Amino acid sequence: MTHAPKTYEVTPGLYISFLITALVTIPGFYFGITHTEIAPQWGSLLFGLAIFGAAFMLSWAAELAQLEMSESLAVAILALVAVLPEYAVDFVFTWKAAHDPGHANNAIANMTGANRLLVGLGWPFILFLYVWVRKKTAVVLDSSQRIEVFYLAAATIYSFTIPLKGSLNLIDTVILVTIFGLYTRRVAQMESTEPELVGPVKIFANLQRGPRIFWTAALFVWSGGVIFFVSEPFAMSLVGMGTIFGISEFKLVQWLAPIASEAPEFIIAATWTMRGAANSAMKALISSKVNQWTLLVGTIPLVYAISGRAIKPFVFNSLQTHELFLTAAQSLFGVAVLLNLRINRMEGSLLLGLFILQFLIEGIRMEVAYIYIAIAIVYHVVERKHLWPAAVGGLGLKKK
Repeated sequence: MTHAPKTYEVTPGLYISFLITALVTIPGFYFGITHTEIAPQWGSLLFGLAIFGAAFMLSWAAELAQLEMSESLAVAILALVAVLPEYAVDFVFTWKAAHDPGHANNAIANMTGANRLLVGLGWPFILFLYVWVRKKTAVVLDSSQRIEVFYLAAATIYSFTIPLKGSLNLIDTVILVTIFGLYTRRVAQMESTEPELVGPVKIFANLQRGPRIFWTAALFVWSGGVIFFVSEPFAMSLVGMGTIFGISEFKLVQWLAPIASEAPEFIIAATWTMRGAANSAMKALISSKVNQWTLLVGTIPLVYAISGRAIKPFVFNSLQTHELFLTAAQSLFGVAVLLNLRINRMEGSLLLGLFILQFLIEGIRMEVAYIYIAIAIVYHVVERKHLWPAAVGGLGLKKK
């Protein structure tokens, strides 16, 4: 479903904003694609600016795409492209782990760190930014967002089997990728709605449909390409700077590298929240969680098998098992919070507080995981009336 042409007022400042944004992506993209070695401090600056600019361009592409497709599908595509850095970094560690088991810790650390950052830091950040900017007490989600909640719940329930059996294999690949495929198919069925366009995106919205689609694709391709080629050197630049301060490699890979790779979607979500679209911002972060907890986790054993040229499971040690169990438990609590399509200040404080607790005291991973599970069970019992509507929305069933 497409929308009737609508004319937007375009000022010279919008062209200048677009030009500046595009230009700041070029130096980092050039150094990234040519694999030019530069000092960590310069790399952090140039690659960081490139990711920052690409994030804005990606948000414009997602908004333009809403003129041609549903917001849910546009945001799902946005979320997938925005987390390309995470895929790139994690696949590098997974590929190396097939030949050097020492990198297995890094692969799991990077994946679990990115997932927990999204829920424990990203969701509360959007909530409290919205509370501060708009003087609200909660972020209220749209009923269509039950789709994300349902498929995140499905992936979370299955995820508990992974640490229990202590490995990831190609059966997990099939199941998790299938969940992601069903999610994508469902959001593609949603009707499109007229978005409220702000900023340089208005320049392209005024074009005829053919050129507009071309520029939408061009923005997605360019910003995605910048993010893909810049993410790893940006993460490595940050690691290089962090090493100077004596931070352990495990912590750098688990927290510093994901912060860098998650930067685009955080920037996009913050931008939308500042404009009052906190529900869209949350949709983007929840969608990112869905695709990371399905597609990213599911493709790890596939990359591992291809690199090792053998069909064999990615086996975990006790540390990796605890990391995965904690991440699954946090995800279960995240689903419980979203069941009633609201996230308030108390829930945001719980998500942030428990995240900070497990971050500061690594030795209590399992204790924090049990706390997540206990609170999630209470929430599911209290909010049980929302379970069926979530299933109806997620599966596209007809309401009685």
